[in-house]
Amino acid sequence: MASVSGFSVSGVHAGLKANGELDMALIFSDNPCAAAGVFTTNLMKAAPVLFDIQQLASNNDDIRAVVVNTKCANACTGEQGLANAREMAQLTANLLGLETAQVLVMSTGVIGTHLPMQKIAHGIELGANTLGQDWDAASRGIMTTDTRPKLASESFDTPSGKVTLTGIAKGAGMIAPNMATLLSVVVTDAVLSPEQTERLLKQSVEPTFNRIVVDGDMSTNDTLLLLANGASGVSIAPNFEAQFADALLKVCRMLAQAIVRDGEGATKFITLHVKGAANDAAAKQIANAIATSPLVKTAFYGGDANWGRIVAAAGRSGVNFGAASVKLRIAAGETLTNDLLLFENEMPTQYSEELATAIVKSPEVYAQLEVGQGVGEAIVYTCDLSHDYVSINGSYRS
Repeated sequence: MASVSGFSVSGVHAGLKANGELDMALIFSDNPCAAAGVFTTNLMKAAPVLFDIQQLASNNDDIRAVVVNTKCANACTGEQGLANAREMAQLTANLLGLETAQVLVMSTGVIGTHLPMQKIAHGIELGANTLGQDWDAASRGIMTTDTRPKLASESFDTPSGKVTLTGIAKGAGMIAPNMATLLSVVVTDAVLSPEQTERLLKQSVEPTFNRIVVDGDMSTNDTLLLLANGASGVSIAPNFEAQFADALLKVCRMLAQAIVRDGEGATKFITLHVKGAANDAAAKQIANAIATSPLVKTAFYGGDANWGRIVAAAGRSGVNFGAASVKLRIAAGETLTNDLLLFENEMPTQYSEELATAIVKSPEVYAQLEVGQGVGEAIVYTCDLSHDYVSINGSYRS
């Protein structure tokens, strides 16, 4: 994982997890950062989300640190929850020689429980004392039901020097578009204005983090942050914006897809591509209806080429289209290569059931639905729904 100039990180065990695994992370910048965030659209926003929104509203050009805890979401915790989020920032600021206004906080875990502040304080102290370049530890320190860490890096050269972006993320369940249940921080050593940081982040979120589904549930804590500390000295002027935007998009896509691949109990990574809708929004609505359908997802888990569930989900998506124009193709892998046409002219084709079954039993499946209404299209990434998902979430608090 590529280090980013001027940033240091740590991942520690603060005692939040009983099994001794890493459970807190800290990200620190030597320089003030231009910062932006995208947060859950859930009306029941967690205390750290409310705190960060307020922090960025008053300071988006001098952020220096982000502190993250697991096991407790600090959501639905009232004024005490807000006070605890503020104390997390204060404790971090005190140890790093910062102002509270320069610190952002993130939490993930069980809703409705208060942060164990003694353990949080211990974790912050450990994190501050072990700052370095171990991005793997930092990514492990934010995991909950994740089975593996999620990291991504991109860099590009300019006449003024090299720019690097590195990001970490967590998320495996409660994943739905706008945002998903995730925590993610992307840092860069590029010189960005606060306005650029916010605009470029929001631009990258729509085709990535807003296009993933595990189970259709949306969290109270979703947070994605972008921090730019300018340590490379490379100013992202208009002539470099396209390069930076492309690198940021790649990092966000890698992290978003990693979340789906690690979906709770998931055995398959599924790309849903809807084409020919009246507009992109309509295509996305159709794709989301398919991606969140338990019947579609369980069919994929069972290796059953039950294409009827896909077209039925599209038909009840709320988007108007003509049934006669619908075509459905599937292929093994992440692209529509050597695809099999399953449905057109309102009827199944004379396809090979054996081949269709082999495709849906693949660990990666691509499904393309054409609806013949226009030029709108959207890609949504999802996974299957297995017995393990029920087991994981049936006893999540215990």
